Amino acid sequence: MEKYQEVFDKSLNNPEDFWAEAAESISWYKKWDVVLDSSDPPFYRWFRGGELNTCYNAVDRHVENGHGDRTAIIYDSPVTDTVRKMSWAELRDQVAQLAGALKQQGAEKGDTIIVYMPMIPEALVAMLACARLGVIHSVVFGGFAADELAIRIDHAQPKMILCASGAIEGKKKLAYKPLVEAAIEQSEHKPEKTIVFQRDFLQADLGQPGDLNWQELVKDAEPADCVPVAATDPLYILYTSGTTGMPKGVLRDNGGHAVALHWSMKNIYNMEPGDVYWAASDVGWVVGHSYIVYGPLLYGCTTVVYEGKPVGTPDAGAFWRVIAEHKVKALFTAPTAFRAIKKEDPEGLHLKKYDLSEYKTLFLAGERLDPDTYHWAKELLGVPVIDHWWQTETAWAIVANPMGIEQFPVKPGSATKSVVGYDVKILDSEGNELEPGEEGNIVIKLPLPPGTLATLWRNKERFISSYMSRYPGYYETGDGGYIDKDGYVFVMGRIDDVINIAGHRLSTGAMEEIVASHSQVAECSVIGIEDSLKGQKPLGLVVLKAGADCEVDKLNKELSLMVRNSIGPIACYRETVIVARLPKTRSGKILRGTMRAIAAGKEYRMPSTIDDPSCLEEIAMALKIIGYPVEQS
Repeated sequence: MEKYQEVFDKSLNNPEDFWAEAAESISWYKKWDVVLDSSDPPFYRWFRGGELNTCYNAVDRHVENGHGDRTAIIYDSPVTDTVRKMSWAELRDQVAQLAGALKQQGAEKGDTIIVYMPMIPEALVAMLACARLGVIHSVVFGGFAADELAIRIDHAQPKMILCASGAIEGKKKLAYKPLVEAAIEQSEHKPEKTIVFQRDFLQADLGQPGDLNWQELVKDAEPADCVPVAATDPLYILYTSGTTGMPKGVLRDNGGHAVALHWSMKNIYNMEPGDVYWAASDVGWVVGHSYIVYGPLLYGCTTVVYEGKPVGTPDAGAFWRVIAEHKVKALFTAPTAFRAIKKEDPEGLHLKKYDLSEYKTLFLAGERLDPDTYHWAKELLGVPVIDHWWQTETAWAIVANPMGIEQFPVKPGSATKSVVGYDVKILDSEGNELEPGEEGNIVIKLPLPPGTLATLWRNKERFISSYMSRYPGYYETGDGGYIDKDGYVFVMGRIDDVINIAGHRLSTGAMEEIVASHSQVAECSVIGIEDSLKGQKPLGLVVLKAGADCEVDKLNKELSLMVRNSIGPIACYRETVIVARLPKTRSGKILRGTMRAIAAGKEYRMPSTIDDPSCLEEIAMALKIIGYPVEQS
């Protein structure tokens, strides 16, 4: 078997041959004219001239290859007390039936449809039905505020909206239809139809013009065949937060996306067709798109759709139950999920109830994996804990430990090495490449590999200004870090999270590593606060482990000493605030920029991706008590 360095070198030195070979694993109606079209940089396009259908590759071909009886989807919903399995044949039939219904309602290749749904199998069916017709889907996670949904309606201009009647959030039922109605009322663009999947516990009122019942529509619909699309045609739009507060619509193509995600399942995650893969995320986030829906299904793996939380549904053993019950081989989730489990069950007592003998690997991404969480997870589970780093824009990993090619020793704090196809560099602010160990801006030399963003939806200028203008010839990730002498990449956090203390640039990520290692701390965030004397100073916000008994003054002194001993007195870490929880997006990212704005008394825009807005009020109150000039925004 080829080793990592051979494969990696081949991918950079001859990307056309490398990815053409990988593309042979995908079914094409028509092969490409050119593998890589470099005629209009930075708008590189993969497999130009090729024709395929992503839904066919993810669903129909498995049935045609004799695997129709195998399980494609395991739906596990502790909030509704439901476990349901769907075979490949059943999935194909449901997708074809819904695609037929959409076609009858006027959906055509090139149209857009918004999918606004919770974590239920029908969310996947909706996405695949769109892909089957060549319709571009934009998934907005169910429950998003009406004004944020309205922004996406106006930007994506969907012909239709597919939604569920509602979901269970905590102990409450959340109705989706009133949110959709409010969003349509606010938006200038008016979708023609709203198709509602009625759930047993919550029925939506379908009284508005264009309202249709999903179950009734599909009952009599004629199944639709897969529509051939160009490899360079859009598959989906996925919105990611922009620095202006306005979302950016990342545009993903069909061909490069299918090739890259299929390749990643074996080479990064070491999966085989028929294995059970679980990405504990949501559709509407890139992890959900790539590794709940497209990656596993393209490769022929069983995917788990989980409607629940890591804790509270019903307890901190929820993940272990799902892994044991469904014989999950690999779990992919965010470090924040494991910090939540560690907070509730620091000794890992719940794990003792379950047999995890089939379980092989834990993959983490979405937020920096601090060494303390890494060691806790590794000791608890006794399997490799693999950190890897990627972005909404890339759709798959930039830096990872390539488990299906060659497993490298783990260095806590590092996501290991550049993934095949990604030429990662560290540059200073003037664009000069830095030496091993020197911290700077993480960039990727163009062209990016297949599967990464083709452009931004309806905004080529913003695509260039956001990613391509600062370092010509490179994609700017917006993250800072360094590469050590062994080629291991250390991602220290967003460039915005570097603070300047008396002329010294220091990483808050490095301070977070130290604070997180305290025996009483479950998770933490260190943010930079304006200081009249030193320019900026660090402030630590910490969540304590369940049952921890720790006075804030004592904790503050201990943490200050730990940071001083590790980084030096220049870090000036002298202030810690204990909070009940940290504000996060639904994908697990801590909202550091928003907390910085709150602490500085500045106006801030409520992030569209926030999981629980009330958390910001708690943070504001905690900061106000200790004298920060907090103003409600």
